[in-house]
Amino acid sequence: MANSGLERAIVTDVTLREYGQNVPERFLPVFTPEIRAEIALQLIGAGFRNIEVLSCVHPAIAPAMNRDAVKKTSEKLGRIDGVNLIALVPNRAGYEAFLDLDLGPDGYDYTMGIFFSAVEAHNLANVGRPIKDTLEEYRMILNDAASRGIRVIAYISAAFGYLDPEKGALTTPYTGTLNGYIDLLFGLGADLVVLSDLQGVANEQGTGEILEGILKGRKRRDIDRLGYHPHHVSREQAIANSKIAYDLGIRRFDSSLGGTGGCVTGAPGNQPLEGLIRFFHSVVIDTGIHERQVLSLAHMVQRELYSRITLTESG
Repeated sequence: MANSGLERAIVTDVTLREYGQNVPERFLPVFTPEIRAEIALQLIGAGFRNIEVLSCVHPAIAPAMNRDAVKKTSEKLGRIDGVNLIALVPNRAGYEAFLDLDLGPDGYDYTMGIFFSAVEAHNLANVGRPIKDTLEEYRMILNDAASRGIRVIAYISAAFGYLDPEKGALTTPYTGTLNGYIDLLFGLGADLVVLSDLQGVANEQGTGEILEGILKGRKRRDIDRLGYHPHHVSREQAIANSKIAYDLGIRRFDSSLGGTGGCVTGAPGNQPLEGLIRFFHSVVIDTGIHERQVLSLAHMVQRELYSRITLTESG
C-alpha cells in the first residue's frame, strides 16, 4: 500500500518468536526450522522489515528455541540486509549463545532484544531475579554489544501494570519510574524501547494515561524510538489501545499472525497482525505492508502450523 501523506506506522511481526517460544517439545516436528524460515521470508515478501525470529533462552524454558533449532533457522534464512531480524537475549548465557551462533554483525546481523519487567513481582517470575540485578547484567552486556556494533532493542514488560495471579493484586508502575528506565536504556545504547502491556490490563483510558506520562516533554526523535506491544484477551481492545497509542504519537507496534503468542509466565496473546494492518489502512495510515499477502499468510500459518499442532495434540 502506497501513501504519499505523512501518516505512517511501523509494524513488527512477533509470531515466530512469541508463538515459537511457547511451542511444547512434542510439537517440534511441526514447528521446524524450515517452516519458520518460510514464514519469515513470506513476511519479508509482504513488506515487513522488522521481525522477531529467535530467542537465546534455555531449552528447558522454550524447547523450540534449542541451540540446534536456532542454528538451523538462522542458516536457512541467511543474512538479509535491510531487514531487522531480532533475537531475544535474557542474560549473559543468552548473550554468549547469541555470539556463538554467529548472530552478530559479522555473521547473520541480528538485532539483540533485551527484556525485563517494570514490576518486581513479574521480573522475579519471568527472569528469576530482581530488576536491579537484571539491569546490572544488561549494563555489562550492552557495553560489550556496543563495542561489537550490535543493534539493541529493549522491551519493558508490564509497563501498564501486572496482576499477580496468586495475590490478585494489580501493581501499576509510576510513569516516573518508566521514564527512568527508558532514559537508562537509551543511555546504554538501545536503539528502540518497546513498552509492553503484558497481560492486557489497561483499557484505552489506562493506556492513554501511562503513555501521556511517558511522552510528555519528550522530543520527537525520542518518541520515534518508542514502541507499543499490547497483549489482550480481546483482540479488538488491543487494537483500540493501539489507536490511542498512535493518536498520542507512537509509531511502532508489535503484533502476530492470528494474535498468537504470550509469555511463558502466562499472558494472553498479541493483537492480530492482520487486524492491525486492516485498521491502519482503513484510516489511511501507511504501513508499507501488503494487506492481502498478510491475510494469505495468516491462512497458510493456520493451515500448516496451528491446525497441524492442534491435530497432533488431539491425536
